[in-house]
Amino acid sequence: MSPSALPRATKIVATIGTASGTPEALRELLAAGVNVFRLNFSHGTQGEQAERIRAIRALEEETGYPVCILADLQGPKHRVGPVEEGVVLTAGDSFVFDRSTDIGTASRVGLPHPEIFAVLQPGARLLIDDGKLVLRVTGIGDDSFTTTVEVGGPLSSRKGVNLPDLVLESPPLTEKDKSDLAFALDCGVDWVALSFVQRARDVIEAKAAIDGRAALMSKIEKPAALAELSDIVTASDGVMVARGDLGVELPPEEVPGWQKRIVAECRMVGKPVVVATQMLESMITNPTPTRAEASDVAGAVFDGADAVMLSGETAVGKYPVETVKIMGRIIAAAEGHIMAHPENAPPKLPTEPSLYHAVALATVSLAETVGAEVIVAFSTSGNTAVRIARERPRIPFLVLSPFVEVRRRLAILWGTQTAGSTITEDFEAAIDEGVAEISGRGIAAAGAHVVIVAGMPFGIAGTTNSIRVATI
Repeated sequence: MSPSALPRATKIVATIGTASGTPEALRELLAAGVNVFRLNFSHGTQGEQAERIRAIRALEEETGYPVCILADLQGPKHRVGPVEEGVVLTAGDSFVFDRSTDIGTASRVGLPHPEIFAVLQPGARLLIDDGKLVLRVTGIGDDSFTTTVEVGGPLSSRKGVNLPDLVLESPPLTEKDKSDLAFALDCGVDWVALSFVQRARDVIEAKAAIDGRAALMSKIEKPAALAELSDIVTASDGVMVARGDLGVELPPEEVPGWQKRIVAECRMVGKPVVVATQMLESMITNPTPTRAEASDVAGAVFDGADAVMLSGETAVGKYPVETVKIMGRIIAAAEGHIMAHPENAPPKLPTEPSLYHAVALATVSLAETVGAEVIVAFSTSGNTAVRIARERPRIPFLVLSPFVEVRRRLAILWGTQTAGSTITEDFEAAIDEGVAEISGRGIAAAGAHVVIVAGMPFGIAGTTNSIRVATI
């Protein structure tokens, strides 16, 4: 079954890696229900990613359905230098970070990141190895600074460093990111995920580099980003709640509340939002998830997320296809519960005082009032689909666009099914085309009402202002 025909609205993003990068594996994942393939540029070479992109596009050609590709940039990674074997830090001890390239010991280690030294403050925390080690700055020199170990443990070479109390003056795109971005755009990816966003200006700078060739998704994984959340959401095309690093830098008990706030903020302005990290983590090695993981996926659906993401589960796990199938079943069950118990649905949103949001709300209200079986939206930019999805209609909606790039990008959007359309200025001919597509897919039978929304003059982006009821 094609992903576009699956009876669920919340989309699935699957990370591709060594366990899933072959054409055969990609085909199985697509058949299992994947809507978006994520390429993690923190791992693998550009050559390996190119092979995956070619395989995905060949699969798209084979199935006839647009397939969305998300390129996830590594972002600025901060790591300690080399460390000798057997180093263990003890709580209460003093420990020094410096600019030296000498191998680290139990008393000091190199930290090759001048941007950290530039903003250091006494009392700032350093979280090493995903927070397993916690140190606090007590003294700052010209080329070194002293810390006190608060939580000790083993320290080994090149472990990651998180600094939740500092905003680093580093560019949003590293040299590696710039190279990977140029490569990904040349390969025609549909979305680019920007890692470790701290400020809205990071998003603006990255969007300038992308120059409209792909949509930009901001990953919220730094506490600094939460202070500018509204501006970041506004500047972005979409947002990812990246709970991995966010859960390292924030107290874990605060992450669920922030997840809800981020999803709600994105829904309010109609920006697609993805909930990511450890959703079915145990399925990396086990054929079934824990009950808590199933509740986590369902919780994202109840919150109103557009998509949920699999990381290691499909990239390196033993059961990638099974994981996608189970995630799809959890989503379908959660959405079925919402249909039966509307009081558990994400809350209705206030409508902004604009023509386009008003038309979207009127479209959904009319469709539900007349008992229409499907909404059809004609869109050259995809914005009409975003506005309709914001209203979370209780019936299917199909977006027709003449541009495959638009249809690919919309694969991540809640509830959206897409189809190609002819470039025409004839509204009546377009309606006939839409009705034929509905009939061909078996979405609605003869005699069913269809609500159609488009812009007049027809085919001009930004003119969505016309609603029509048709009968198949």
